[in-house]
Amino acid sequence: MTALTSENCSFQYQLHQTNHLLDGNCLLLVIILGKILLNILTLGMRRKNTHQNFMDYFCISLAFIDLLLLVNISIISYFRDFVLLGVRFTKYHICLFTQIISFTYGFLHYPVFLTASIDYYLNFSKTTKLPFKCQKLFYFFTVILIWVSVFAYVLGDPAIYQSLKVQNAYSYQCPFYISIQSYWLSFSMVIILFMAFITSWSEVTTLVQAIRITSYMNETILYFPFSSHPSYTISSKKTLLPKFIICFLGTWLPFVLLQVIILLFKVQIPAYIEMNIPWLYFVNSFLLATVYWFNCHKLNFRDMALPVDPFVNWKCCFIPLTIHNLEQIEKPISITVDMVPC
Repeated sequence: MTALTSENCSFQYQLHQTNHLLDGNCLLLVIILGKILLNILTLGMRRKNTHQNFMDYFCISLAFIDLLLLVNISIISYFRDFVLLGVRFTKYHICLFTQIISFTYGFLHYPVFLTASIDYYLNFSKTTKLPFKCQKLFYFFTVILIWVSVFAYVLGDPAIYQSLKVQNAYSYQCPFYISIQSYWLSFSMVIILFMAFITSWSEVTTLVQAIRITSYMNETILYFPFSSHPSYTISSKKTLLPKFIICFLGTWLPFVLLQVIILLFKVQIPAYIEMNIPWLYFVNSFLLATVYWFNCHKLNFRDMALPVDPFVNWKCCFIPLTIHNLEQIEKPISITVDMVPC
């Protein structure tokens, strides 16, 4: 009687573990599916007349890896226990694969940020002038190199291997890696935005009250009135900073507020969710604004070789500085607007 009771308890415990894993796997499938839909929506919303750069290639590769992860865990969830090429796959591999992806995503923030910065710096300095096909191949192999390097580091790090081994020893638990890189990157960008806004808050307020929507070259833009102040020249960083802030926040304000909430409440988001295409394009806009601001004396928006943001039209920050009689050339669509993305 005692043995029977012990066997029943063991069976019920294993059944509880199995149900817990199945529920967790279903939730994981829903989350990754939602992330893939968000990736597709973001890629579909971007402006189509932009020149491809490193960040565009990496975003496409990230969407492919997310899709590959969804397919793998869907197959394992459906068959539950099968052998492929001599390797036995069970439902516990869902947790293992997602953990490995989480570690890989978590270590990608700094390399991607640094590589995108170097890419934009080279575009502005024009030290290298590769043919279009060679440039595409260069971006493709750079993305492949980054993925392979980080993936090899994750699999080869003894500390990560030991962590995966210990965590998978308890089948009812599946903790995921929380990236410290994304935290510090987000923290740095929010602090820089806050300092820039505080520095030029009066100019930002004045510009917001005077902004108008107009059309220029068959494109709807924000029109910033030209200032006749002698210190406000074409290459004046003081002139461009409030305009950059308005254009950036006009597009990414909800995302900035989300980052502030995450930082204030120390929300822990698994790395496989946190590394997503909207986040990458947010970082991309921040990088472009920074590079534009530091190289404002080199800017020439008639040169289409310059990097163009898929979401923020930075060109509207410079049109009044190059065409002073825009009010006579184009008829404004409306008189006053609030913070509207370019």
